[in-house]
Order: sequence, then structure tokens, then C-alpha cells
Amino acid sequence: MSGRVGELSPQQAEVLAQFRENIKDVLPSLPSQDDYFLLKWLRARCFDLPKSEAMLRKHVEVRKRMDADNIIAWEAPEVIRKYMSGGMCGYDREGSPIWYEIIGPLDAKGLLFSASKQDLLKNKFRDCEMLRHECEKQSQKLGKKIEMVLMVYDCEGLGLKHLWKPAVEAYGELLAMFEENYPESLKRLFIVKAPKIFPVAYNLVKHFLSEDTRKKVVVLGSNWKEVLQKYIDPSQIPVEYGGTLTDPDGNPKCPSKINYGGDVPQQYYVRDQLAQPYEHTVVVNRGSSHQVEYEILAPGCVLRWQFKSEGSDVGFGVYLKTKVGERQRAGDMTEVFPTQRYNAHMVPEDGSLTCSTPGIYVLRFDNTYSYIHAKKVSYSVEVLLPDATSAQQIQQLGDKLGEVALDQSP
Repeated sequence: MSGRVGELSPQQAEVLAQFRENIKDVLPSLPSQDDYFLLKWLRARCFDLPKSEAMLRKHVEVRKRMDADNIIAWEAPEVIRKYMSGGMCGYDREGSPIWYEIIGPLDAKGLLFSASKQDLLKNKFRDCEMLRHECEKQSQKLGKKIEMVLMVYDCEGLGLKHLWKPAVEAYGELLAMFEENYPESLKRLFIVKAPKIFPVAYNLVKHFLSEDTRKKVVVLGSNWKEVLQKYIDPSQIPVEYGGTLTDPDGNPKCPSKINYGGDVPQQYYVRDQLAQPYEHTVVVNRGSSHQVEYEILAPGCVLRWQFKSEGSDVGFGVYLKTKVGERQRAGDMTEVFPTQRYNAHMVPEDGSLTCSTPGIYVLRFDNTYSYIHAKKVSYSVEVLLPDATSAQQIQQLGDKLGEVALDQSP
């Protein structure tokens, strides 16, 4: 049985009754006490009573901490209101609200330099509460239960800047917050305009998603506008996404409903760096360099690094070896990320590189220009692998029509 209202086995009905009895002390503090709401938590934990109860009680604590009953009236800091992309716009053919995430213009670094992570989490919690309220309104309006949301992720412009480690970690926290506090609330998630780097980005965040959520992620091909219209009436889709909906002033992007983000002006910055742990520390002697090698076995992997120096600047560049098994000078290798000097003693540096060719990549810290000072450098380097399933499926789609669901990969 599906575990939904009207589709319960005798055992599931018994667990539901016991669940209601076990949590009667917190029922008054929940946003809903009906069976529809309680069954969400049971389905999320496969009707495991202790796990479902623990999950719900944790949610009650989060609601208290977020002041959930008043959060709709809470006003986020100006920088979040202006530059946090996304928004609710329209309803699908069954009446479910639609949420758009606009990835490309999102300036994650600017937001993290300008707002607290707690305010970013609270803002996302507010969005989730708004969607929950909208589902309740739709249920009353349509005379049937609406309890799930359809999401559209516009990935045009997704690039290396979005793979900045603090940004990925913060986004992971947002996803985890949604999973832990709004179970069984996602109807399906459409990925549109996915670039080649999408499998790497997806691989970084998929472990924050439950297996059930991963099965609802669908990558659309070049006919994504037609596919959206199978699920959403054109009158409910912005012109920007292939429908007929506009703002009252005729704007095809419906910016009154969907925030398209943008680069955060530095006038909002309250910090110019985030504290980061480093895995390695090395002293680069005067007039010398330090090389770190990483083997890339397949194209499409991403090298991601961050480093800081002490006392003075340091040079940095990335090379591809032309001979395997021996140390090479910089001039004998292929330069793939040009060397330049960085004031990493003032502001830590971070960056990434998509490796289009397999081989041995060398990250080189350069102090050959200094005849007086050695440089102490702390650094971390990671090789980010693409999600094998999504990479294969995006390759299969290419410019072809279609849609592909991303099931959980091994």
C-alpha cells in the first residue's frame, strides 16, 4: 500500500494510530494535525515508528527556533531580498504550486560575504512555510488535498563559481533542512538547460537528498518547454519558460514573482573571507617552487583548490604534464591555468578548473621570484567527480528530445 490516506494497510493504520498517540504532547504545536500531515513523516521513515517520531520531534524544535508561526511576517535582510534568486509562480495542472530556482545568476559568494548563514537558512525556511500555506489555500480552493510542490531548476549559467566549497556546503544545508522538515513535499523536480558541468555539481549535493527525492529529479532535453506544458498549463508558465504568463507590465520573466538574483554589490559585504580549514601546509623556500600532482582519469572532472600564504604573496598556476613518471619544470609542461601572483596573505584564494583531458595535473606554488623570503602556504585540493548516472544521461539526451529521471546512483 502507498501509505497515503485511503491507501493504508491494516499494519500502516495501526502504526498511524500509535504515532498519533505517541506525539499527542506536541500535536498542538504542529501546523496541521490531520492524517495527511502525519503520514508524511511515517512515509519518510518507511513507517518506522521510533524514527518517524524522532524526525517529527526534531522538526518541532526547529519550528520553535525559527519562530515558524510568525516567519511569514519576518523580513529578510535587504541583500537576501534583492539577490537570493528563486520564487513561486503559477500552479501545475493538478493545482500544485510551482517553485522556480534560478541558478546561473546566483552570487553565492556575495551572499555568504553579506549575510549570515542563519539568515539564509531562515529565509529558505520561510519560503517552505509559504509554499505549505499555498498548498493549504489550494486545497480549500479546489476541494481536494494539495500537499506537494513542483520545482523547476533553471541551470543555465551553472559554472565553476557555483562549485566554491563554502557555497556547496551552505546549499547542502538548505537541502538538508528541506528534507528533514518538509518530507514528502516534492512532487517532481525538473532540471532545464543543464550544462556539461551539471553532473559534477549534482554529485556534490546528491548525498543531501533522500533516495525518494533523487528519483523525482528529472533532467529535460531540448524540448523542455514542451515537457513543462504537459504538466503545467501555458497560462501558468512565464513567457520566459515557454508559456503565456507575464507580469502586469508585460515583463515575460515575471520578476514580481521570481527573483533572478545577480552579482551582490560589495557595499553589502560584511566580511571578505570565510574561515576555512586547510589540509596541508608547506614552506616554499626562496627562489623555489612546490608542486602537487593529481591524476585525472576521465574528462569532465573538476580540480578545486583553496590556499593562503603567510607574510607575503605567492605565485600559483596549474599545468598538465607532458611526461609521466618524472618531475618536470614549468616550462616543459602545458600551462592550463596561467600562473600569477596572489595576495593570499591578505585574502585566501580559491578556484577551480574543469579538466577536459585525462592526465597528471600539477598545481604549482611559485616563489622563484623571491630571493629573500620563504613562503608558508596552507592549501586544500579536491578532485570533484561527475555523477556517473547524470553524466551518461545528459550525454544521451544531447540535443535530442526527452526527459530522464535521475535515480539514485551507486
